[in-house]
Amino acid sequence: MRILVDADACPVKGIVVEMARQRGIPVLMVTDTSHRIQDGYSQVITVDKGRDSADLRLANEMEPGDIVVTQDFGVAALALGKGCRALSQNGLVFTGQNMDQLLFERYVGQKVRRAGRRTQGPGKRTAQQDAAFRQALAGLLPCQ
Repeated sequence: MRILVDADACPVKGIVVEMARQRGIPVLMVTDTSHRIQDGYSQVITVDKGRDSADLRLANEMEPGDIVVTQDFGVAALALGKGCRALSQNGLVFTGQNMDQLLFERYVGQKVRRAGRRTQGPGKRTAQQDAAFRQALAGLLPCQ
């Protein structure tokens, strides 16, 4: 088991490293060339800045039993299909039961943006979101 992180603009990298280090679980961070990660624990793979290049590399690294941290519903769907568990930076555990609705919502949002309208972006990160993520990740990890 490893924890794979879609690390571009991921606000919970520190939490992942802290919890993984406590349990001796390897962490793989995938990022593009516009980000630098040096946490002293994670293996970091840096890819070109191309569209979805980090997502594709992350998908190629997934193995059954891994935990994937991503805010991208498409990446989460790929993770589930490969026998991984997946969760968002806000603590939402992706499942087969909620994936169809989430992918539909993504499709609708893309359609609205293509039509020239705006959708509401995420608000400022809160301590409650960090706590929800920590709790969700702890639920997926083996006990200490």
